Amino acid sequence: MFWPLATIALAIFVGCFIASASLQMPKCEPVAQVKMSPLGFRLPIIVASAIAIAMWAMEVVPGPLGMLTALLGWWLLLIAILDAEHFWLPDRLTIPLGLFGLIVAFFHDAVNWRDHAIGALAGFLALAAIAFVYQRLRGREGLGGGDPRLLAAGGAWIGWMGLPSVLVWASGAALTVVVINAVRGKQMALAQRIPLGTYLALGIWLTWLYGPLDSIL
Repeated sequence: MFWPLATIALAIFVGCFIASASLQMPKCEPVAQVKMSPLGFRLPIIVASAIAIAMWAMEVVPGPLGMLTALLGWWLLLIAILDAEHFWLPDRLTIPLGLFGLIVAFFHDAVNWRDHAIGALAGFLALAAIAFVYQRLRGREGLGGGDPRLLAAGGAWIGWMGLPSVLVWASGAALTVVVINAVRGKQMALAQRIPLGTYLALGIWLTWLYGPLDSIL
């Protein structure tokens, strides 16, 4: 009983922090693209999201590991918000997330720790290679520099075997948003930017909770 109550109580504090941080952090960067809603509007939504993440984490992963799962979810929530609103994945969030994932893997899954280290390397190289090839072929940047680092962080948490599932979840979520916008009459231009990091964050979260898709199906 202690862990669920402690996690939910912490979620309220964390939600307030995320709402404030998502407003303050971009002021240090020149890349802010979208005018943000005021704190009073976004605060209840983000706090509710943080609480939902905590309850979800404790339901799927009970006990002390559930607290770490909630922490991962909150971390990914902040990353997802920043990328959705500013197309910005700051190194100060993605790199520590990956290092923390390797530490968690070392203590929680030491036998397979090498798989997590390989996952971090493979996640970075996969998207970095795609970005390099795209830039050479099209002459312009196709992926932001933070996307490979975020997938590397995800690989550190879930191991290399979970990386395809992250990409499937991310692609499915992005396609769903495109279809919904099309139904609502919002057509997407070919050059329109997509916050890939937001969808990768969702994919990492779901893969951490439920494992690779082949283990679910």
